[in-house]
Amino acid sequence: MTRPIVYHIPVCPFSQRLEILLALKNKVDAVEFRVVDITRPRDPALLAKTRGTTALPVLETPDGKVIKESLVLLRYLEDIFPAPQIAQSDPYARVVENMLIAMEGGLVNAGYRFVMNQDHAKREDLAAAMTAQYAQLDGFLQQHSPDGTFLFETFGLAECVYTSMFMRFWFLEYYEDYDIPENLGRVKRWRDACRAHPAAQQVSEEEIVKSYYDYAQGAGNGALLPGRKRSSFVFEPHWKTRPWPPRGKWNGTASDEALGLA
Repeated sequence: MTRPIVYHIPVCPFSQRLEILLALKNKVDAVEFRVVDITRPRDPALLAKTRGTTALPVLETPDGKVIKESLVLLRYLEDIFPAPQIAQSDPYARVVENMLIAMEGGLVNAGYRFVMNQDHAKREDLAAAMTAQYAQLDGFLQQHSPDGTFLFETFGLAECVYTSMFMRFWFLEYYEDYDIPENLGRVKRWRDACRAHPAAQQVSEEEIVKSYYDYAQGAGNGALLPGRKRSSFVFEPHWKTRPWPPRGKWNGTASDEALGLA
C-alpha cells in the first residue's frame, strides 16, 4: 500500500508536531518522511507540487493531492489513522482543546521575534511580550485544568501542537537567558511535562541550540550571515560533532570554524 509522503525539515517544529501525533498512534512507519535541505534551493519538482510555496511540512496523499499547514495536517492524520483517537471526542472538550490550540500563533511569533532580535534596546520589551503569552496560557490552564498536568488527563492534540515549540524555546533559555517566570507555575508544569513525554523525543536541546544559532544572529531559514559560508542548519558536519555555540548573542557572530561547520 502506498503511504502518504511528508516533505519536511527534521529539526522544524511544525514537522515535529506530525511526528509526535504519529508516535502517539504507533503509526510512525505509516507515513514516508522525505527530508528537505533548507540550505539549498528547493527542488523544482517539489515547488511544482506546492505551487511555488516553500513552507514545510507538506503532505502528498497516495493519489497525488497536496496538503499544507501543520495544524491542517494534524487533523488529516487524525482522520486517516483514527485509532487511538488523540483529539477530544466530547463536543465541549473539543472546543476547549481548539481554543487552546488557537492561542499558539501568538506564542510562536513572540518566541521567534525574541530570538531573532538584534537590537539590545528591544530585549526587555520582547521578554515582556513572551511572558504575556505564557501568562495567557497559564490563565487558560488555571481555568480549565488547574490541578492537572496536561490540558486533559493525557497528552493530547493540544500538546502535539505546543510541545515542539516548547522544545524550540530552549533557544531562548540558551541565547537570551529567558525562562517562564516562577509565578506562572501551571504553564511551566505543562511545558516541562510536554518536553519530557516519550512520544516527543525526536529532537534534543543540544540539536535545537546548535541548529538555531543563526536564528539568534538574525538569519532564519538557512540564510547565510555575513562572513559565513555555511548555515547552522546544514546536515554535515552532523550537529553531534559540533561544539556548543557561544551563549552571548551580542558579541558578534562566531565563524564557521568556531561552530564546527568548516
